[in-house]
Amino acid sequence: MHSVMERIPPTPPSAHADRGGSLFVNGVFPRRRTLLIGLAALFGFALTVVWSYEFVDRTIGANVAGALLGHDAATASLGSSFLGIAFALATGVGGTFTACNVAVFSAMAPLAGRMDSRRSRLGRLVRPLGCLAAGSVAVSAVYGVVVALVGTGMPQFQLGPSRHGGFSPSTIQAMVTFGVIGAAMVCLGLASLGLVRDPLARLARRFPNAPLVVMGVLLGGFLVGRPYPLFRRLFHDAAESGNVLYGASAFALQAVGNLVIMSVLFVLLTLLAGRRLGSWLTARPSRASAAIAAAFIAAGVFMILYWDVRMLAMRDLIWYPLAPWA
Repeated sequence: MHSVMERIPPTPPSAHADRGGSLFVNGVFPRRRTLLIGLAALFGFALTVVWSYEFVDRTIGANVAGALLGHDAATASLGSSFLGIAFALATGVGGTFTACNVAVFSAMAPLAGRMDSRRSRLGRLVRPLGCLAAGSVAVSAVYGVVVALVGTGMPQFQLGPSRHGGFSPSTIQAMVTFGVIGAAMVCLGLASLGLVRDPLARLARRFPNAPLVVMGVLLGGFLVGRPYPLFRRLFHDAAESGNVLYGASAFALQAVGNLVIMSVLFVLLTLLAGRRLGSWLTARPSRASAAIAAAFIAAGVFMILYWDVRMLAMRDLIWYPLAPWA
């Protein structure tokens, strides 16, 4: 027997204007929302069980960055601002593979089918990708300035354990940062299903592309908590330099590097399957809501469980299921 929530019929397309939804809320919601939430959350949880940070950070991230730099990124010299900038861009590309990027990519995918020709689809990609980059680069650059000004007093500079359950200040900062971002993603996912008020609706009525800027802000927020070893090298270099221009530039390029691979994948999807994908989505508009909500909820649950629950298990404070390789 389905729940009351599951028996609610899809909202008619005309309701979108009345609801004043943002880019991620089209006003047409799928019927089995409880099932969708459960499956998305289960996927996010399963990902935390099998996720290996060593494989992602070292096998993928370090190798990609090393290939771009032409030598081992872990031992690369950052003796000049130019080398630091090159290192920032290369390590940004190497650190692309995050749940946040998956969520943004899935949320942007419905845009791919709105244009008729490949040329028009490609031309219309510039603005949404630009909005995403603007939010990410702005947050990253500001954080780079803060790091250069505060220097070694930043929590991310303190790797030793503290009195808070053996967690270092940098780990606590990561747990708080990613937990907040994960909660924001879950909220956006529930809004995409019409279960909570769309937090971006009022802003989107005045600035239609504002949701993409907000997603860029969330992506840029990754640098605030990122414990990625190669980024930590860049962080320490910027903090010790005291150069605000270098800090802002390096962190901004780190954010740009994070967007490169995702942008390429999105462009390829648009060129190769844009019309077919658009037809499939417009045939039943609730499909777009389901895809966007599933992406946000899965990514948000992953980040909350990985950074705020699994992290406790790694300190032997609680039990959490982990794959042998994780």
